[in-house]
Amino acid sequence: MTDSLNVTNERVDDTPVLLALIERMGIPEVLDEVFLTHGNWGGASLGWTAVVWLTHILSKGEHRLSWVQRWVAGRKQTLEISTEQVIDERDWSDDRLAIVLDELSDTAKWKKFEIALNGRLFRVYNLKPKRVRVDSTTANGYWTVMEDGLFQFGHSKDHRPDLPQVKVMLSVLDPLGMPVATQVVSGESADDPLYIPAIQQVSESLEEHGAVRRRKQNGRQRDA
Repeated sequence: MTDSLNVTNERVDDTPVLLALIERMGIPEVLDEVFLTHGNWGGASLGWTAVVWLTHILSKGEHRLSWVQRWVAGRKQTLEISTEQVIDERDWSDDRLAIVLDELSDTAKWKKFEIALNGRLFRVYNLKPKRVRVDSTTANGYWTVMEDGLFQFGHSKDHRPDLPQVKVMLSVLDPLGMPVATQVVSGESADDPLYIPAIQQVSESLEEHGAVRRRKQNGRQRDA
């Protein structure tokens, strides 16, 4: 009598590639270093919970919390092999992900996370100084406007003043277009007060600054 063979089929798609890239960037480690959880937190760490969730968003183009647990359950073996973590689908329930969202909404900690992640991603070479471009954009939707919510009515760059919107101030390296810092504010906010905080955040994120460099001329130091 031959032993029975149990075969498990899983749809892999781009999941291992996305996880490998995200892990190579150091995102799970930096998240766990900055966003410390309380002693009752069990199962997958906050960093790995967020990373698997981010993989789902990128792979499926779906941001709703209620779909993630089912997606994880259908790829348990793939996720365990790719992450070398113990995967329990209950760690990606919508309640658990809501807690992760609350943690990541801490502005001060998110700023520390961006600075730490930039320190891992950037390599600075002595090339001709470039620049960081800072600009804002808006995203609107059919949201319920709450007094203290991010989605508010404001000047619409999308020509949809009838829809509430959220505003994002993005700072990117020129000419790479690589994001350095982001600020998410409520939709009625004006652009002008956002530039100086964005510039300060970029300055704190990058140890090397190319706007001013020193050079010798006639035996003396001078600004160029």
